[in-house]
Amino acid sequence: MMTLLAFLVTIGVLILVHEYGHYLAAKRCGVRVLQFSLGFGRPLYARRLGRDGTEFILAAFPLGGFVRMLDEREAPVAAHELHRAFNRQPVWKRMLIVVAGPLANLLLAVVLYWILLMSGLPGLRPLLGEVPAGTPAAQASLKADELIVRVGKTAVSTWQDVRWTLLQESLKAGSVEVEAKSGSMETHLHQLDLTGIRADDVKVDVLDQLGLTPYHPAMPTKVGEVLQGSAAERAGLRVGDEILSVDGIAVALWEDFAGLIRKNPARPVLLKVRREGTEIQVRVTPDAVAEGDTTVGRIGAAYRMAPEELNRFMVDVRYAPVPAIWHATVKTWETSVFSLKMLGSMVTGAVSWKGVSGPLTIATYAGQSAHVGWKAFLGFLAMVSISLGVLNLLPVPVLDGGHLMYYMVEIFRGRPVSERAMEIGQKVGFALLGLLMATAFYNDINRLITG
Repeated sequence: MMTLLAFLVTIGVLILVHEYGHYLAAKRCGVRVLQFSLGFGRPLYARRLGRDGTEFILAAFPLGGFVRMLDEREAPVAAHELHRAFNRQPVWKRMLIVVAGPLANLLLAVVLYWILLMSGLPGLRPLLGEVPAGTPAAQASLKADELIVRVGKTAVSTWQDVRWTLLQESLKAGSVEVEAKSGSMETHLHQLDLTGIRADDVKVDVLDQLGLTPYHPAMPTKVGEVLQGSAAERAGLRVGDEILSVDGIAVALWEDFAGLIRKNPARPVLLKVRREGTEIQVRVTPDAVAEGDTTVGRIGAAYRMAPEELNRFMVDVRYAPVPAIWHATVKTWETSVFSLKMLGSMVTGAVSWKGVSGPLTIATYAGQSAHVGWKAFLGFLAMVSISLGVLNLLPVPVLDGGHLMYYMVEIFRGRPVSERAMEIGQKVGFALLGLLMATAFYNDINRLITG
């Protein structure tokens, strides 16, 4: 239910903002709007509002929407309203109305990023753990305990920054300079090979492909938190308990303890526990939790770091309102450019089309981000809003970008594109859009089957 609700909210907000952009621009340009529909198909709700009697519709099929304006090409227009017909407007007004939808989506992303950057985004400092031998990171002489501070010309403060910047750099060149500081704060420069990055491989993280492993502190097996209603609570584990062994296997680090729990979903295990100086035995049955295409065990207990210890590994990225606007705008711009570059690489064959996602994948990520928290969900919403805005600006007939292309031709020719040319363009556009949708659905179903 959470996934379904998050998906409907995502689609509803994005389409509403997009169509409202068209609607507002049309009203400002003096064009009469006949219908504003959220969704396609049979109307579930309809009501006329405003001086123009605009019909606002909530339709049955939610994957889309439209704004229908007064237009002589669709129906006869009364003589006294000809000046309010869309087709009678100067070309710059028509272009403004068309581009307003995608721009509204991009503006939504800026607003969402602005809210997130003001409220603060927690992140892991890019502190390196052990670097696997033979990986690009090892070949670049990166070492454990180094703190990455710059990738190329971009300063980074979290692993998310590192991941995003490496993705962008991988589309520019085959390698990038990485600046890192050692524990003694000495600066080291490394030339990192990026040719092994497969940005379209959704199963493997970019950091893993390069051998960049985040540092994991050595955490003792002392319980710092027990979730309410969890397997740990049902078994009687308490905060302060120290786990000594699992089914007779001694454990000294929380990572080892968690690994053994993961291997035993829905199977009772016997824990030896030290509680207030006394050793006792606790039998717990880990809950079986789906993780990708496997099932793992979890008991709902966690180690809790002291605040001073946590500060070494965590950072809170936060900006004042005015700087946050600038950073939100830059983030939206960079994401838009990256999306276009990825699409261009798909067209040229440099990147696989496996990265194209449809409604099933969007629903999955919407649900996952909503479960994580409101900040994760707003970040996801911003990303999808950018994707929708960029997609609609592509010069493909039937999309907003296709109409802009027609109007650009009209400016240079001095007269509108012929009806015949627009008819052919529509057929081509529908074919391309159908191919894209078929690819997206195929990828969705393939991910669903293979996990």
